[in-house]
Amino acid sequence: MRSISPAGSICREMAGAMAAGVSPANREIAAGTAASTIRAEMSTTLKAVRPIELSEIREARNRIAKTIVRTPLIRLQPGPDQPDIRLKLENLQPINAYKLRGAANAVAMLPESERERGVWTISAGNAGQGVAYAAKQAGVPCSVVVIETAPQSKIERMRALGAKLIPVPYDVAWKALEERLFPGAEGTFIHPFDDHNFITGHATMGLEILEDAPETTAVIASIGGGGLITGVASAIKALKPEVKVFGVEPETAAPAALSFEKGSPQVFKNWRASFVDGAGGQSMFPRMWERMKPVVDDYIVVSLDETKRAMRLMAEKARVISEGAGALPVAAALTGKAGKGPIVAIVSGGNIDLDKFCELIAVVNGLGTV
Repeated sequence: MRSISPAGSICREMAGAMAAGVSPANREIAAGTAASTIRAEMSTTLKAVRPIELSEIREARNRIAKTIVRTPLIRLQPGPDQPDIRLKLENLQPINAYKLRGAANAVAMLPESERERGVWTISAGNAGQGVAYAAKQAGVPCSVVVIETAPQSKIERMRALGAKLIPVPYDVAWKALEERLFPGAEGTFIHPFDDHNFITGHATMGLEILEDAPETTAVIASIGGGGLITGVASAIKALKPEVKVFGVEPETAAPAALSFEKGSPQVFKNWRASFVDGAGGQSMFPRMWERMKPVVDDYIVVSLDETKRAMRLMAEKARVISEGAGALPVAAALTGKAGKGPIVAIVSGGNIDLDKFCELIAVVNGLGTV
């Protein structure tokens, strides 16, 4: 669903109250009431979750073909007695992350009246880059409520793409994702994962995977909000339902695995920030759980050390630079829990500061520099 940001109307109400001489306390109550009313209205206007049709995915593929890159699928040589792993290199997209697929489709499907207002999103960096890139191509203004701890490389790229940045702490951004509003962000809101058109754009990757490796037995994707895995799994299951689809999260942020274990969407109470900034949320959104349940087979949790080893392995064996979230699927494949393969590990992005990358891969098992 795309909603018009109510932040401007809230600000106007507050300004009107100030002009009328209303006390600060009453102004705060009025603003809170306005926001609550908006949230209530939004909860009744959200479109119901529905499956993504194969025809929609094919239409999206044609729609975004001139914006995105059809990324290669290459073999990783992890060593003897290891699974057969193929890397889907989404780090080679123009923004160095898969999010461009969803953003390009979502922006392209906006009616002209909504484009004129501009767009905004919430992001740790990759979704923000995707929406900013697609918006720039379409001549649409863009704002990004960005998590203040996002890597500098992502922040610089968003700014270079012309996005207005509004930095906030992680928990504030997560709350804004749930409420779909943020004061100061105006225009049409494009949710970075709970958006049918955004997810459908990601699904185009599934078509490419089965065309390039029809012998695939399993696909592994990292989970942040769940848009990537929902999209890819929707395409895979429509074409080859016998292929297993696994989600992967870091041990520090694994609400999807916990939700799978409990059978309902859960809050991950022991959430901790880490270098895996592009995956692992604080909670599983109920709407995303509803989307994921029918198409995802199982969930794998990996340690941060396993993730670092996967980053190093890809750099050594395939000369691929991956951010933490992009390395999670390789780490998961190396556990053996997804079978012997062929396994497609989606390298979702490569947006990591180079100094940080070198620091992370220089340490193995916490034993020091190698």
